[in-house]
Amino acid sequence: MRAKIENDVLFLHHEDVPEYKKGGSVVRNSYFWALRSIAGRASRYGDWEYEPEVWFALTRMLLSFAESGYLGLKETVLEFPLSQGGIPDVLRDVSTWE
Repeated sequence: MRAKIENDVLFLHHEDVPEYKKGGSVVRNSYFWALRSIAGRASRYGDWEYEPEVWFALTRMLLSFAESGYLGLKETVLEFPLSQGGIPDVLRDVSTWE
C-alpha cells in the first residue's frame, strides 16, 4: 500500500486500502474493518490517516494478516516514496521503498 508520513500522521493511499464487499471474502472484510477501526480518518474517497499512537498496533495487524497467507504483500506492506526520508522504527518490519 502506498504510504507517506506528513506532520507525524501516516497516510495510506485511498486506492490501496481494502474495500468492504458485502458477501465478499471474510478475511478481506475483516482486514478492512481492522484497519478502519484504528484509523484516525478513513473516508471512502480520501487517504486513510493513522496517528503515531496506533502505529505499533498497525504494524502488528499488518504482520498478522500477512502471515495468514490470505493476502498478498502488496496489500500488507507499506510502500514509502524514496523522498520520504527515514521510515520510523516501529513501521520498519512492514515497510519498503517504492
